Amino acid sequence: MSVKTDHRHLYLQVIDRIKKDIEQGVYKEKEKLPSEFELAKQLGVSRATLREALRVLEEENVIIRRHGVGTFVSSRPMFTSGIEQLSSVTEMIRQAGRKPGTIFLSSSIQKPTEDDIKRFQCHKEEDLLVVERVRTANNEPVVYCIDKVPCKYLPKGIAYENESLLEILHNEANRYIAYAVTHIEPLGYHEKVSPILQCEPETALLVLKQMHFDENDEPILYSIDYFKSDKFSFHVLRKRV
Repeated sequence: MSVKTDHRHLYLQVIDRIKKDIEQGVYKEKEKLPSEFELAKQLGVSRATLREALRVLEEENVIIRRHGVGTFVSSRPMFTSGIEQLSSVTEMIRQAGRKPGTIFLSSSIQKPTEDDIKRFQCHKEEDLLVVERVRTANNEPVVYCIDKVPCKYLPKGIAYENESLLEILHNEANRYIAYAVTHIEPLGYHEKVSPILQCEPETALLVLKQMHFDENDEPILYSIDYFKSDKFSFHVLRKRV
């Protein structure tokens, strides 16, 4: 199993070998790797070389190192999406071949905050519907969602607990969301959200804060979505101008 010597640094060869072993199923997702001593012996390299390779693999999110416990293979994201594509969480889960579901947590009618007044360009006395939900994929919690929408856009008596709000706004309120302005923030362990999503202590979150607009550039929906980073991967196509 020792690495084959070539013209590259040894730690680069070790990186390639471990990645290849993971791809071929020698080490499976969330499986613990052998100890540094055993792995260095198997690969025929020094522990210093192995540690450098593991450092790079950890930076690339290929492995997770837990102090005092060991080194584990990271989970591969179930969902990959271009950030330039505006898709509901429901659509993303369906596109990955999994069954979307919803755990309804709460809903309330609230007056807008100062930030809300700026976002929605609304009056301070207008009512906002605030919905808190967890979206699931094959019954596994993967996204924690907070949505705000002015009550004036929603017909009375609609059921919003278990459906995509984008679909509801389109089908029930005749409001088609054309685009969204999105801010992405990485976040470590969150005291409230991480336990709800059943995150491991080292699992980071990707937070998408989005202001959704209709075809007339009117602000309709504000959402804060907390995605498990080991389940979701986002990318963006950038063009040179």
